[in-house]
Amino acid sequence: MLPLKGIKVIELAGLAPGPFAGLLLADYGASVLRIDRPNSISSDQLTRNKTSITLDLRDKTSLSILLRLLTTADILIDPFRPGVLERLGLSPTEVLQKHNPRLIVARMTGFRRDGKYKDMAGHDINYIAVSGVLSMLGRANEKPYAPGNILGDFAGGGAVCFQGILLALISRSHTGRGQVVEANMVDGSAYLATFPRLARTTPAWTQPRGENLLDSGCPYYDTYETKDSGRYFAVGALEPQFYAAFVRGLGFEIGELPKREDPEQWPKLREIFTRRFKEQTRVEWEAVFDGTDACATPVLEQAELEGDGPDSGGSGGWSGGGLLPGEGGVDTLREWMGWEQGKDFDVRKDGALVGMNGKSKI
Repeated sequence: MLPLKGIKVIELAGLAPGPFAGLLLADYGASVLRIDRPNSISSDQLTRNKTSITLDLRDKTSLSILLRLLTTADILIDPFRPGVLERLGLSPTEVLQKHNPRLIVARMTGFRRDGKYKDMAGHDINYIAVSGVLSMLGRANEKPYAPGNILGDFAGGGAVCFQGILLALISRSHTGRGQVVEANMVDGSAYLATFPRLARTTPAWTQPRGENLLDSGCPYYDTYETKDSGRYFAVGALEPQFYAAFVRGLGFEIGELPKREDPEQWPKLREIFTRRFKEQTRVEWEAVFDGTDACATPVLEQAELEGDGPDSGGSGGWSGGGLLPGEGGVDTLREWMGWEQGKDFDVRKDGALVGMNGKSKI
């Protein structure tokens, strides 16, 4: 049985990190119900294993549906900027947890809720910029380089939020009470950078960006273009025995190369490795290094991994879901609450669910 089977999650529709936290919960068995806005057209692809209902949270009878659901839910994912839930009358501590003490409210923001930038809009690049992480990313003598929205939105945001939810579930199993989980992408990404931050006091990371052991400064921890232009090989031959296997694969003897321990020799080593990799195609280098301890592997592209590609992780990661607003939600209401349309709720012309029979309060 999946470990989160039986856990009920309400996910207020948002962007990237909130839906990703919900996706992780759904993948491990939780029942996740997304709350969409009326007349919305969702482009969210992080919807695998979820269902949806449409609510108009500005309408009291529609809001009442959410309030009633939250009296029995286990988790609420709040992706909004600071103050939005409170303005809707859904204060986690003053309202929601008073009526459902077991409720875990996971609040996901970009900047810190109480920090300098709390009232400002931002995206992944801004969050990792003020966390100090972006300053470490990029090659020597080049501007900082943002790696898509992986570090802020997904790793420092959604995944850290998911971790906080799991910790809150563990705590609830002992105390019987839920709690508010505060996650933000500034602190999350900074936490992920613990190793390089602490390594600044060691030889591994004392140099400027792009000149250290693990940030493309080292020639035996880098990528190299192969003969077939646009294809690359990744090298991570840090330990002496792995480096020896790597050098043998390239057709060299260690004694004929500049000393790898001397950073002053790194530019010469990089030139040698660059020329050598350009002499054969990526497939040919795969034939050389596959099955060895050289820590040398092809840089596989997404199209190659889709489906049955090597180490693709199976097909699950390639199916987002494409959930439409309102899709499957009525079945979830029946499963969770025993509700039926026309008896416990009605549906407006715009798809929003509204309460019936005077059920307008929590």
